[in-house]
Amino acid sequence: MRIATFIHPLLRKPRLGLVENEYVIDANLAYQALLLEQGEEDVETLADALLPSDALRFLRRGNRALEALKNVREKTKAIISGEIKGPEGQDILFNIRDVKLKAPIPRPGKIIHTAGNFREHAHEAEKSGWEFPIPQWISFLKSTSAIIGPYDPIVYPKFVKELDYELEVAIVIGRRGKYISRDKAYDYIAGYMVFNDITARDIQREEMKNGLLNFGKNLDTFAPMGPWLTLKDDIPDPHNLKMELRVNGEVRQSGSTSRLSVSIPEIIEHYSWVMLEPGDIITTGTISGVAAFRENPERYYLKPGDIVESEVERLGVMRNQVVAESG
Repeated sequence: MRIATFIHPLLRKPRLGLVENEYVIDANLAYQALLLEQGEEDVETLADALLPSDALRFLRRGNRALEALKNVREKTKAIISGEIKGPEGQDILFNIRDVKLKAPIPRPGKIIHTAGNFREHAHEAEKSGWEFPIPQWISFLKSTSAIIGPYDPIVYPKFVKELDYELEVAIVIGRRGKYISRDKAYDYIAGYMVFNDITARDIQREEMKNGLLNFGKNLDTFAPMGPWLTLKDDIPDPHNLKMELRVNGEVRQSGSTSRLSVSIPEIIEHYSWVMLEPGDIITTGTISGVAAFRENPERYYLKPGDIVESEVERLGVMRNQVVAESG
C-alpha cells in the first residue's frame, strides 16, 4: 500500500490518502463510510481514533490503523466505481493529477541523515580531490523545516554558488524503539520514500573546515521527499531497488540499493541509540554521480530553471524545479 498527504480540494487542508494507480482516496472519510455501513454511530470520532486523517497520527496508531486502512483498500473497486461515497455523500476519490501532494510525513520528529554508506560515492569524492574524507557512518540531522513535497520548487538561495543533488532512500520508522537489534529492525520500519538531499557545496565546504554539516544541507526547501510512503510489505527486498536522478532529462546518478555497504537493518541498529519514534526518517546516503565530484562540476551544479527528477524503483518519481530566490 502507498499512502500520501494531499490537499483535499474541497476541505482545503492536508489529508491522509490511499494511493491506488492514478487515484487517491481520502482514507479517513472512506473508513467513516465503511463504519456507517456497519451500523456504527459517531463515525467521525471513531474513524479519527482508528484511522486518523494525517500520516503522523496514522503511524502512531500502529497495527490498528494499518488494519483499518486494509479494510478501505479492500473496497477500492467500489470506491472507484462510485458505489461508496463519503458518510455525507461527499467525494472521497480524486485523480492524483488534480490534487496537490505534500511531503508524505510533513513534520517528522527528526531526520537522521547518513553519508558514506554507498562506498562508490566516497571513492568518487576521493578521486575528485574533495578536501574532506567520507568515512562510513557520517551522520547529521536534517532540519524538518527544509522539507518540501515531491513536486514543490527547490529554491536556489541568492548567496549560494554551488547547488547539488543527492538521491537517497528514506526509511520511515513505524514503531517506537531504542537499542534495536538488526534482526528485529524490520519490525520497526513503516516503509520507504524517495529523498533528495539538496546541498549547497560552497557552504558545506566552509562548514566542514570546522567539522560541521549544518546550513549547507538545511536551507529552506533542501529536503524534497515523496511522492508517497510505500509501506514495507510492498517492498520485500529494499536492497534491490534501482535509483536514478535526472536533470533536464540527463541521467546524473544511476545505481542501486544493492550497492549499499551496510544493510538497512544495520542502519536502524546503528542509529537506535536514540529513541526512534513513528514518523522519524533515516536516510541511506547517496549513490555516485553528484555534481561536486565530477570533472568540470560547474557544468553539473543545479541552476534556476532545472527540472530534477528523483526516482527509486517501486517508490516513485519526484519532479522538482529549481527556482531563483525572490527578493
